[in-house]
Amino acid sequence: MASHVSQVRSLYKKILLLHRTLPLHLRALGDQYVRDEFRRHKNVPQAEAKVFMKEWEGYAAMLWDQARQGIQQSQDRGQYGAPLTQDKLDLFNEEQIGQLHELMQEATKPKMQFDVVEDAEQKR
Repeated sequence: MASHVSQVRSLYKKILLLHRTLPLHLRALGDQYVRDEFRRHKNVPQAEAKVFMKEWEGYAAMLWDQARQGIQQSQDRGQYGAPLTQDKLDLFNEEQIGQLHELMQEATKPKMQFDVVEDAEQKR
C-alpha cells in the first residue's frame, strides 16, 4: 500500500512539473484539473485505481514528448494534447462526459492573461 501511495505522489508531482512547460492559462487549468482528479480518485477500488494511474502515466509521457519536441523545434506555439479516440470516449459515463465538456469549454476560452480595469476614482 505504501508503494502505491508513493507511486501516486510521484506521478502527481511529475505531472505538475511537466505542466510548467505549458502556456500560463493551460498550466493553471491543468494544475487545477489534476488536483481535483487525484483527490476525486483517492479512495477508489483497486481496479479503478489501476486504470486511473495508467491513463495519467500516458498523459505524462505525452506531455514529456510534446515538451521535448517543442524545445527541439523552438516552437513559439506548441502543440498540446492529443485527440480523444471514440473507443476511449465510449468508456466514459455521463458525469465524465460532462466534466470533459466543461474542460473543453475552459481550455478553448480566449486567453485573458490580465484584465485591467482603470478606476477613475483612484487616479485623483
